[in-house]
Amino acid sequence: MTERLVLVGNGMAGVRTLEELLKLAPEKYAVTVFGDEPYANYNRILLSPVLAGDKTIDEICLNGRDWYENNGIELRTGTAVAEIDRGGRRIIAADGTTADYDRLILATGSRPVRLPIPGADLPGVVTFRDIADVEAMTEASAKHDRAVVIGGGLLGLEAAHGLRERGMEVTVVHIADHLMERQLDAPAGRMLQQSMAERGIRFELPATTEAILGEEAATGIRLNDGRELDAGLVVMAAGIRPNTGLAESSGIYCERGILVGDTMQTFDPRIWAVGECVQHRGATYGLVAPLFDQAKVAANHLAEAGTARYEGSVTSTKLKVSGIDLFSAGDFHGGADSEAMVLADAAGGVYKKLVIEENRIAGAVLFGDTIDGSWYFQLMRDGTDISELRDQLLFGQAHLGDAGHGEGNRVAAMADDVEICGCNGVSKADIVQAIGDKGLFTLEDVRAHTKASSSCGSCTGLVESLLASTVGEGYETTPAKKALCGCTEYSHDEVRAAIRDHALKSIPEVMHFLEWGSEDGCNKCRPALNYYLLCAWPGEYADDPASRFVNERAHANIQKDGTYSVVPRIWGGVTSPAQLRAIAEVAEKYEVPTVKFTGGQRVDLLGVAKENLPQVWADLAAHGFVSGHAYGKAVRTVKTCVGQEWCRFGVQDSTSLGIELEHMAWGAWTPHKVKLAVSGCPRNCAESTVKDVGVVAVESGWEIHVAGNGGTKVRACDFLTRVDTADQVKEHTAAFLQLYREQAHYLERTAHWVERVGLAPIRERVVDDGDARAALAERFWYAQSFAQVDPWRQHAESADQRPYIPLKEVAG
Repeated sequence: MTERLVLVGNGMAGVRTLEELLKLAPEKYAVTVFGDEPYANYNRILLSPVLAGDKTIDEICLNGRDWYENNGIELRTGTAVAEIDRGGRRIIAADGTTADYDRLILATGSRPVRLPIPGADLPGVVTFRDIADVEAMTEASAKHDRAVVIGGGLLGLEAAHGLRERGMEVTVVHIADHLMERQLDAPAGRMLQQSMAERGIRFELPATTEAILGEEAATGIRLNDGRELDAGLVVMAAGIRPNTGLAESSGIYCERGILVGDTMQTFDPRIWAVGECVQHRGATYGLVAPLFDQAKVAANHLAEAGTARYEGSVTSTKLKVSGIDLFSAGDFHGGADSEAMVLADAAGGVYKKLVIEENRIAGAVLFGDTIDGSWYFQLMRDGTDISELRDQLLFGQAHLGDAGHGEGNRVAAMADDVEICGCNGVSKADIVQAIGDKGLFTLEDVRAHTKASSSCGSCTGLVESLLASTVGEGYETTPAKKALCGCTEYSHDEVRAAIRDHALKSIPEVMHFLEWGSEDGCNKCRPALNYYLLCAWPGEYADDPASRFVNERAHANIQKDGTYSVVPRIWGGVTSPAQLRAIAEVAEKYEVPTVKFTGGQRVDLLGVAKENLPQVWADLAAHGFVSGHAYGKAVRTVKTCVGQEWCRFGVQDSTSLGIELEHMAWGAWTPHKVKLAVSGCPRNCAESTVKDVGVVAVESGWEIHVAGNGGTKVRACDFLTRVDTADQVKEHTAAFLQLYREQAHYLERTAHWVERVGLAPIRERVVDDGDARAALAERFWYAQSFAQVDPWRQHAESADQRPYIPLKEVAG
């Protein structure tokens, strides 16, 4: 029997709960929605552009009435709810209509604060919370020349900007000594004030409004120092409070907000609450991302999946006030035990402040250039030791070699056809259109709908800037906890810990133990689980080919014409006439159209038909070749220079060491592809300092560098250590690779992993702690005893060749 679900509140959090619920259990409930306003669901965050005349109400609509109709939802707009009859499980509206429920969601949002001062109820005094307020201000702007905005927070400044855009003379009155004191410190607040003053807005601060002047309508305000300001419109933007009136009158326990537990249930087990009206673990939230997290959890329990918990949100705030970029997170004021790193360029309109405690970021505030806000937030949230980054930290991620972040701060000024995501060919216009059409609010949403920033991630900062400039206030760039995929609430680290701590040794076991949301998983979680299990239990877990990407299943890279490329391993890039003859014979025998030397010192046979793969592999294996793993998330090449043996500058035998390293590491499955190099002298002809592991010979031994990247996202290596012997190089390399294998998230390159966790803890285990290094290396070599089996020979010798036999065409 279909149950009855009533939603009180037609705003963003409540309707998002319904959207999530429809994904999980579309037939479970007959849904009725009550909304005070006479509109369908709209984006409240975009009221400011509507006030400024940049958007229309239709353009900020998230779900039109047809969406409710198409999903069988009864929508009652313009209908305030007066009472909840909890005993009778019935909603009673102000117009006398009723609705019975089995489950109830309260999403009553918040109310604007009206200051208790004389004249506060006069016509011409408005708040800034909904479309009616915007319409009142728009109408007033046509009749009056002057406006006063009480409140120098985000809403007040947006209102001031919008009214100024409509031609009014606007004065902002603020009680604190600088603007937005909850998000900005004093220097940033003053820079914001100066920028807005240059746009024609006046300020009175610190100042307190004593009274609204006027008899029949507002004519101005009087400050507490006796001065009077003329104004035909007074906007009160003095904050918001959770709207708990209906809940309190119905006997639902409230404090500052409606109290809910981790399942978003109130003290009444039939009633859930989400959004700004909620108080969870003592906190209330006004940003979009936490509210959407709450919606997802509430929907999970309303669908009786029972697997999700809301554990609160660590939020950062990335805002755009009147076209000015701001970012803040954490404790940006600091305390006695903290230090501040500050970059202030008043002429350039840039201010950055990082608060550091024990070599970790405790807070950040950015003005003007906010492109690195999400990076700082990630470092702060992960507790990353930034001691190795101090020299470049304030200058941003771009100065660590991240080519994708340099000009992102000016993304709003870019032409629409500028390509933002080079990996997936996504333009600025594509992203902006998706944000508007699909109602996207988070980076994950944009990735899901456009694929932008979903590959190498170097354009993440640009995409976030587009979100900020398009959506405006209140989106969160990075969720407090990122689930492995949509099938589970657990993060990569939590899944790996469960596999290890509970001895889970198959994909079905993991899914059952962690109560996976889908029976078979998806294309994100299955490859990740397969890798995590392979890494945790190298001697026990049986690799699941069905959980691998197509190239890894085929052991060759599929090309755009449907043929494959075959890359045999060339140890250290050193070959022989016999090997070259063997490759040439294979190429001629199977009519390979293109034979090419790769940048990794190997020979690529391009254009091999799928049905010929086993024979090609067998012929290559007969001449001693093994797979080069050019198709896999695995150790690929070890590039070398000729080193001491032939080069007059070489100081060590780099070629021999490179070959030894490749023999040690080949076949290892890793979270992402891994490339190594060994250079025979500091001239670095093997380009070692842009490899995942790069070894550079010096007169006294070897330098080891790690976490470089020479692809789309160019990043120079970090120096790890210097050692004396080749055996020490091999031990350190094995330990580093094993730590990467054990800690990195699936599809995370070494560069991203090191930036996420910091180099210091890696160096501590791989360099400083000899016992830890030996244990890591031992685990790597143990895993290699199972991994170093040539898949080409296995498949070539297999009796089952069906995967390579083309399907017969069926006539007609």
